[in-house]
Amino acid sequence: MLQYILTHQAEFMVLLRQHVILTCSAIGLATSIGIPLAILASRIPFLERPVLLLGNLGQTIPSLVILALCIPFLGIGFAPSLAALFLRAILPILMNTFTGIKNVEHGIIEAARGMGMTENQILWKVQIPLTVPVMIAGLRTAVVQAVSLATLAAFAGGGSLGDLIQQGIMMVDQERLMTGAVSTAALALLADFIIGLLQQWLTPQGLKISA
Repeated sequence: MLQYILTHQAEFMVLLRQHVILTCSAIGLATSIGIPLAILASRIPFLERPVLLLGNLGQTIPSLVILALCIPFLGIGFAPSLAALFLRAILPILMNTFTGIKNVEHGIIEAARGMGMTENQILWKVQIPLTVPVMIAGLRTAVVQAVSLATLAAFAGGGSLGDLIQQGIMMVDQERLMTGAVSTAALALLADFIIGLLQQWLTPQGLKISA
C-alpha cells in the first residue's frame, strides 16, 4: 500500500483532497442547517415532528439510492455527492442537538427563570452550553459516517478515495483497493480523534468535574 502511494503521489493527493473537501463541505452544510433546525424544533412544538421526519428521511434511504436520485437533477460530480452526504450527515447532528436541549433538567431551567433570565438567555447561556457534549457527539458520528460514505462519490464522478476502491474492484488490483480502503479508514480514525479533542475542549468545565 505504501509503495503504491509513493509511486502515485500526485494521483493519491488529488483524491485525498477531493475526499476531505467533500466531507468537510457536507458536514459544514449539515451543521449549519441541522443545529438551527434542532433549536427551532425544541422551541416551537408543531415543528418537532416534521423536522425530525426530515432528518430521519436521509437515514431511511440508502446512500447509493440518494446519489442515484440526485444525479438527474444535479448532474454528475461534486453536487450529487454533496447532497447524498448531507442527507446522511444531518440526522445525528439534528437529533443530538434536539435531544440535548430537551433533556436539560427542568430544575435548572426554573432556577434560571428565577434569576430573571429571558427564554433566549436560558437557551444560549444554559441549554446550549449544557448540550455541547451531546451536540459534539452527534457531530462526531456524522463526521465518521461522512468520511466512509464519501467513497460513494466515485460512482457519480465526484472523485474521492472511492476512485481507488472502484478501480481496484474493476481491475482486480488488490493493492489499489487496499490503498483506498485503508486510507479511508485511517482518515475516519483521524477525524474521530480530532473531534474527540474538540469535544473535550468545548465541554463546560462543570460538566467535566461532574463526570
